Amino acid sequence: MPNADLLLGIADPQITDQLLSSSALGQFNVITPEAGQSWLLKLASFRGSVAIVQVDDFSSEDCQALLEANCLSNVDIIFISSGEPNPAVDKAMRYGVSYHLRLPLEMEYVEELLTEIHNELDFESQETEEVVSSDLDQFGLLIGSSSSMRKLYRVIRKAATSDANVLIVGESGAGKELVANTIHLMSQQSEQPFVALNCGALTPELVESELFGHIKGAFTGANKNRAGVFQQAEGGTLFLDEVTEMSLEHQVKLLRVLETGEYRPVGSDQTLQANVRVISATNRNPREAISEERFREDLYFRLAHFPIQVPPLRERGKDITGLAKHFLAYRNAEQSTQKQISVPALNKIATHTWPGNVRELKHTLERAYILADDTIDCDHLILQQTNSESEVSMTTLPAGVPLAEVEKGVILKTLEQNDGNKSETASQLGVSVKTLYNKLEKYEEQ
Repeated sequence: MPNADLLLGIADPQITDQLLSSSALGQFNVITPEAGQSWLLKLASFRGSVAIVQVDDFSSEDCQALLEANCLSNVDIIFISSGEPNPAVDKAMRYGVSYHLRLPLEMEYVEELLTEIHNELDFESQETEEVVSSDLDQFGLLIGSSSSMRKLYRVIRKAATSDANVLIVGESGAGKELVANTIHLMSQQSEQPFVALNCGALTPELVESELFGHIKGAFTGANKNRAGVFQQAEGGTLFLDEVTEMSLEHQVKLLRVLETGEYRPVGSDQTLQANVRVISATNRNPREAISEERFREDLYFRLAHFPIQVPPLRERGKDITGLAKHFLAYRNAEQSTQKQISVPALNKIATHTWPGNVRELKHTLERAYILADDTIDCDHLILQQTNSESEVSMTTLPAGVPLAEVEKGVILKTLEQNDGNKSETASQLGVSVKTLYNKLEKYEEQ
């Protein structure tokens, strides 16, 4: 493997000399900021793998700039400081900075750390080069060979070796639950339960019971004791999907469990001890959700010890057509058929924006498979409208129809096009899954 790039942003020349004298740095191409340029500015355009930076003057503004650089998932960042208390450094560590070394440096440890990072990068390179049986690499339950996916695999491998809580951020349909499941399968808890809960699909009355369980007679309809997901996932992994859709009231109760490790089933006076690793996910930008007061910042810090960003399908290059072929091959194997897909159809797939991401692509290929006889062509691909197409179609809407009826028609039509998938429908309509469920319940009562 060619030497990976390492950014060295150290203000103290003695520390710089000490690091450069280490043989471990010889495994990397060392890059330094230009004269007068801060390491933060250099990091914003850095495409390497490791950064060693001095943070004695690290401020809250610097921390915000680091977060906006959006590189924490791709770069192993090593902070070096005198060790003085610094809230901005602590916050950066919570958001995903990998290491914080205090002066004076123990060079033996530094060399071991850099060698370990280099070996991990070399292992990834060898692993992807050895895959010859498929057009796409497979990593756990994930499939893809694009650079964005290989970076994701690297982050997942790091997360799997840790017990830290993970927050997965990505658009609807991008594969957040598959990422969570892959982390679980590669962790030491792989033989223990993996329990998933969609927080957005729960009514406020059910959240507490689903999380913590209840005893018989705790409320109307509680005819027997029921274990909550914390108890069901005992010793394993609890996956909280769309966690930002949980009400603020219940976010407080979840925060309390994460802080104390204790909870009580509804109606019970018995305190139970939580023994689970929590992985959560959201299709919202967490910082925007916090500023909009949808998501508690203190809960974010508890859930996001290790944040992971899942790339949308439109940013995965040739993975798009590779996945289309993969889904077709799967259906052929399942049905003992030999259907093909035409080059024009693949070109159409490659140029579509895929707002529903991998889930949309999979459903599109499955519909096309059913419609086609021997070869899937462009006519068999039923794609979602782009924004420009939607704007044009607005001219065909009827005038004088009550807004409630228009809303109902749009919701039901979108739900039909998504084969009843409520999460995908809610994402396309720009509402929470909970709001969608409430709307559908209202329509059933009419």
